Amino acid sequence: MHKHSLAELSKLLHQRKISSVELTEHFLSRAKQLDTELNSYISQIPEQAMVQAKAADDLLSRNIAGPLAGIPIAHKDIYCTKGINTTCASKMLGNFIAPYDATVVEKLNIAGMVTIGKTNMDEFAMGSSNENSFYGVTKNPWDEERVPGGSSGGSASAVAARLVPVATGTDTGGSIRQPASLCGIIGLKPTYGRVSRYGMIAFASSLDQGGPIAQTAEDAALLLNAMAGFDERDSTSVNKQVDDYTVSLNNSLAGLKIGLPKEYFDKTLNGDIATIIEDAIKELEQSGASIHEIELPNLHLSVPVYYVVAPAEASSNLARYDGVRFGYRCNDPQDLSELYCRSRGEGFGKEVKRRIMIGTYVLSVGYYDAYYLKAQKIRRLISDDFKKAFTEIDVIIGPTFPTTAFKLNERTDDPISMYLSDIYTVSVNLAGLPGISVPAGFVEGLPVGMQIIGNYFSESKLLNVAHQFQQMTDWHKAIPHRFN
Repeated sequence: MHKHSLAELSKLLHQRKISSVELTEHFLSRAKQLDTELNSYISQIPEQAMVQAKAADDLLSRNIAGPLAGIPIAHKDIYCTKGINTTCASKMLGNFIAPYDATVVEKLNIAGMVTIGKTNMDEFAMGSSNENSFYGVTKNPWDEERVPGGSSGGSASAVAARLVPVATGTDTGGSIRQPASLCGIIGLKPTYGRVSRYGMIAFASSLDQGGPIAQTAEDAALLLNAMAGFDERDSTSVNKQVDDYTVSLNNSLAGLKIGLPKEYFDKTLNGDIATIIEDAIKELEQSGASIHEIELPNLHLSVPVYYVVAPAEASSNLARYDGVRFGYRCNDPQDLSELYCRSRGEGFGKEVKRRIMIGTYVLSVGYYDAYYLKAQKIRRLISDDFKKAFTEIDVIIGPTFPTTAFKLNERTDDPISMYLSDIYTVSVNLAGLPGISVPAGFVEGLPVGMQIIGNYFSESKLLNVAHQFQQMTDWHKAIPHRFN
């Protein structure tokens, strides 16, 4: 059963060839047996899962179930889940049990999905490798000596190893697309405001966006249908009609204008990856798409801008974790000052502390204008570059990540090298655009992702291009040998 996509499993459930209880038991069993090395889950919740599975079977038996009913799902442990620990992979929230569900979780529960667990991640979503978790590193199922990418690495690893059909993730600077690329699956970051952030614990509020992680573009479309939509509880949610993202999946690519930024194919990109992306683009060209070279002149400023804006917002958002109201509290503090200092010092990990310090610095008196304000001005220039490009083309295509998955601990002592690997993804978040990573090939047995970027609210177009590419290729069908 684990070799089927979400769409295929949905058909089997509705045809009553399998039950949700059987399906849920199968994936719970796989997760229990096979996740000991991967560490893709922080928590598994078999009792609740079986309750939801039985409820889904009841809906299916009465022919009133939707396409997602009875399908197991795992949530990144940044989404609040009522009655279940929500840790953000941090000691700070190790004992936090949310009193409510995040909007995304609530919507997928209403759709009849079965939550089987919460997935591992970089602490408070800060990282590109999933090595910053209080609960230990997550490993890449294609090579367990390598990272799965971050911060949604647990979700990506679990889906790639077929420990769950689909999962949720969040993307602040590439944290859905990067692990999708390194694990050989689909990862979609929607337009900012398309998916509610209510109940999604904040890292950087102007950049965070939830989205689906799946095996195929069709699966991602089905999941996004349920996840997307206006939420009055989220002040950044956009009140715009939601498309049925499955309707246009089979549209022809004839006439599609693809933009290729010359900045994406410079010396920082691995040569073998460049060849794979170029070959993938030729496949699309043979389907009727046309290729146009474009320029994104401020792209090289994306990483420094991101690592000013994101830490600044993080330092503000994480100020609430002080040992007073909720979360980790140190033992036997002598006074209030020690309570604050020790609780935060003991509760946060190394990378989170680094970003809080950077963010506090760039927001401080005397440095706000020099760093934060200037970064916001350049952010507008980056956004304007994309807007100009989309007056001439329909989508932008390039690599998702400059290399294949790197080895565990290879970059932990070199944060600058880690940050620079975000070059192809952070600009999309700074501009608030949608982007998707689709499997495009392998280099020495490791997956490579192709990134497709669209104009605002063009998720249907991105999913259409990704789906058509998957009809031409079989890269998305590959399963890591040990998990086959």
